[in-house]
Amino acid sequence: MVYAIVRAGGRQEKVSVGDFVTLNRVAGEAGSTIELPALLLVDGDKVTSNSAELAKVKVTAEVLEDLRGPKIIIQKYKNKTGYKKRQGHRQDLTKVKITAISA
Repeated sequence: MVYAIVRAGGRQEKVSVGDFVTLNRVAGEAGSTIELPALLLVDGDKVTSNSAELAKVKVTAEVLEDLRGPKIIIQKYKNKTGYKKRQGHRQDLTKVKITAISA
């Protein structure tokens, strides 16, 4: 089994070929191809973590769609002062499909 740990959108994700991954918003239209930097590559019993060898590894993904995450409610309150604040947030996300991991 071949899988890689990639840096994507400020996080690290474990991916293998055919996986669908939701990342923070990535520039690119639906149907375009992006390349993700690999931090670790596992190919059966062989584990690659050397940065010189990882520079040769290409993890490519196809952008499927842009979407938005669930609404998060932020509430601030201070007792006895009449201060209340309510704010909402929805994160911009991108869904991608991992198409190839080549060493």
